[in-house]
Amino acid sequence: AISDEIKPTSKEAVSVLQDMGIDVWMVTGDHITTASAIADQIGLCQSHVMAGVMPKHKADKVIELQNAGGIVAMVGDGINDSPALAQADVGIAIGAGTDVALECADVVLIKSDPFDVAKVIDLSAATLRRIKLK
Repeated sequence: AISDEIKPTSKEAVSVLQDMGIDVWMVTGDHITTASAIADQIGLCQSHVMAGVMPKHKADKVIELQNAGGIVAMVGDGINDSPALAQADVGIAIGAGTDVALECADVVLIKSDPFDVAKVIDLSAATLRRIKLK
């Protein structure tokens, strides 16, 4: 199977996000076999893998998670992710992504490092704590 290379910090990022109490999901157009193999490599529960999702349906998956009571942050980099980035409560675009994805996102990560997602959430929480103190 051909797939994108997994970033070296992906497994650590998933672990840290889970330790923060965040429910991590993978929504991908990849075949279930590929998606499952990636999930295994990054420590993601198989029940949290949505594979074979057509680009036009990624936003629908975000809505499903929102309707289940979740606050959804979507991380994406391509034009296919743009509607889902716009639908999410927080859209996080990878800096190396397409212009459309960057325009739809609330946050743009300059580096393509998955661990930066955890850093952004931690920074946001620290900012909110500081605001509440004042």
